[in-house]
Amino acid sequence: MPTGGGYATTATAMRNFSSAVSLEHGSLLVHPSVATPSFCSEATYLVFLKTILSLQEQKKFFLSPSLLAALMPHNESDGQGFWGCWNANGPGVARLFYVLDLGPNFMNLEVAEPGDFLKIFWTDSIGAREHGHLVIYLGKEKKGNVMYLRCWSSNQPDGYGVRSYPISKIHHLIFSRLSRPESIEKLILRPQKDAYLGSLLSERSTSLDEVKQRCGILSKP
Repeated sequence: MPTGGGYATTATAMRNFSSAVSLEHGSLLVHPSVATPSFCSEATYLVFLKTILSLQEQKKFFLSPSLLAALMPHNESDGQGFWGCWNANGPGVARLFYVLDLGPNFMNLEVAEPGDFLKIFWTDSIGAREHGHLVIYLGKEKKGNVMYLRCWSSNQPDGYGVRSYPISKIHHLIFSRLSRPESIEKLILRPQKDAYLGSLLSERSTSLDEVKQRCGILSKP
């Protein structure tokens, strides 16, 4: 993945993101350097796509043209299509991992591993009034007497890169581990709209208990 490029959630950023992913001759092409300025859900989604495509190149599974088309990011609203779920307020990535059986979701930092996808919540609100950040977990580190999470994402104001966040500032963590990537094939059988995630855009917030139920969150992966 590139470094820098700036951070923005503007229409230009979304347009460049869409241009960074193309479908040509039955193959999905991903060019992260085109997707600048970037934002956190877009950055992690590009890593997810690059991982899925790498596994397909290794012949771990076969992705049909229709499935590849379903992974293309457009300007879908929260809960609409795969990208619209990934980009949704609340536990968008965790919800996808649960309903498609891509791997476990959990909240226990002690069992997290580098490479896990992670949604950070800076307040107790989850949903319409949340303040969160979607990253790829890299590990823990101590600076002075303060413990930090070291993560990769698109961060303000620089864009793509590694940053550390003090654990004391974080209210909730939801990890998602890609352990069954071949289950992405189930996407074709899934309804295009996730009403739960769609409702978190502007209508309501959700409780932690509801998140655990709807995302099958485990005590350990």
